[in-house]
Amino acid sequence: MPTLADRHDALLLDLDGTVYLGGQVIEHVGSVIEATNARGIRSMYVTNNASRPPAEVAEALTAMGVPAAADDVLTSPEAAATMLQQAHPAGARVLVVGALWLVESVRQAGLAPVELVTDEPVAVVQGHSPTTGWPQLAEACLALRAGADWVACNNDTTLPTDRGLLPGNGSMVAALVAATGLQPRVAGKPERPLLDEAVARAGSSRPLVVGDRLDTDIAGAVKAGMPSLMVLTGVNTAADLLAAPPERRPTHVAFDLRGVLDADRVRSLTDTQEPEPHSWRVTVSDTALELSSADSRTGDDLSDGAALAALAALVRQGWASEVTEVRAADDTAAAALRRCGLAA
Repeated sequence: MPTLADRHDALLLDLDGTVYLGGQVIEHVGSVIEATNARGIRSMYVTNNASRPPAEVAEALTAMGVPAAADDVLTSPEAAATMLQQAHPAGARVLVVGALWLVESVRQAGLAPVELVTDEPVAVVQGHSPTTGWPQLAEACLALRAGADWVACNNDTTLPTDRGLLPGNGSMVAALVAATGLQPRVAGKPERPLLDEAVARAGSSRPLVVGDRLDTDIAGAVKAGMPSLMVLTGVNTAADLLAAPPERRPTHVAFDLRGVLDADRVRSLTDTQEPEPHSWRVTVSDTALELSSADSRTGDDLSDGAALAALAALVRQGWASEVTEVRAADDTAAAALRRCGLAA
């Protein structure tokens, strides 16, 4: 049975929740990427993070045991700078609200970064920086009210940190939306410019988007018309997957990144003809999806493939019926639900 690695020539990988979590590499990620790189499959690390340059990200990944060079990392400031470069002539002045990497990205795109509205900028670009305050937002507000173009690196309202979720760039963007009544063009996921640039940089014709978040990684893939793999290693869960609206539905699901190389560790959510390693039946009522098994194996005997087959069967029926509650008809089904993190 062909693997995802057989079908794709590039992996567009999210970072937090997909490659690492809490500053630690997720198990199996390094070995999978080494194996796919050896097969000529390009790994591109595609991140909404607007504060760290690619070389710094690549260095951190390498220190974790994940193969990465600076050219393998694409950040939202680079995509935002490309959007500005395409819309404005060389040397055009751009008011930058963000970190030093955003300033440098604008400069590398042949544009002139400025800080004040009196510099007569033709555009405003906005990315996350922990030092952004009222004075910077005020300058941007005046420039936007004067008719400047507006590009946001991303619209993430929160930023995950070791202290918890803190205000992200989207929260700062929302302040300017409230002050101006305008809306920016957005470079990062779930909008498609970042993914489109990653495909171009990788020289890919068969990319696969890999991520843990339905609202950014998977929604971005859907908007870009690219197949996607949701890994259950980060933010979103199997229960979230069951309730996902059409614009946030992945093509495949796996417990972790091993699903790229091992056909038994991944399941298609769109291919109803895919061979299954286990016989499951899902009965739909008005209130619940009931999972039953034709096999008497215990939970300890269930492979990842069998558990994922149960999840895929539930998801397909859930998406068709819009029923998201689940229950088990037998002990084997109950074991599969537990393995998937689904409360019966």
